[in-house]
Amino acid sequence: QVQLVESGGGLVQAGGSLRLSCAASGRTFSNYAVGWFRRAPGKEREFVAAIGWSVSMTRLADSLKGRFTISRDNAKNTVYLQMISLKSEDTAVYYCAAGAAFSMNSRGYSYWGQGTQVTVSS
Repeated sequence: QVQLVESGGGLVQAGGSLRLSCAASGRTFSNYAVGWFRRAPGKEREFVAAIGWSVSMTRLADSLKGRFTISRDNAKNTVYLQMISLKSEDTAVYYCAAGAAFSMNSRGYSYWGQGTQVTVSS
């Protein structure tokens, strides 16, 4: 079992920045790929970013490249999502998830956090 806890969400003005954290406990976290997903009100959950057990393996949703960055610190059992130049359309609940394989598909992840709310005011 892997337990995940997201933090760092909040209310920010458009153009601002936030850094989300996904802290893990349980099994050896460094063996897992981690993905970030988000769900905006009235919309389907969508892929945001993923990082493999090797930090060289990363993937971002095309629409978010240049504004979002994913990274991990295995010594701290934490994955980060740095978000800059935030827009109102980034408003959503952000979830992190861990799984055995690197994937952009939410079905590839076995463990999920509770989510953290990000609200961007225009």
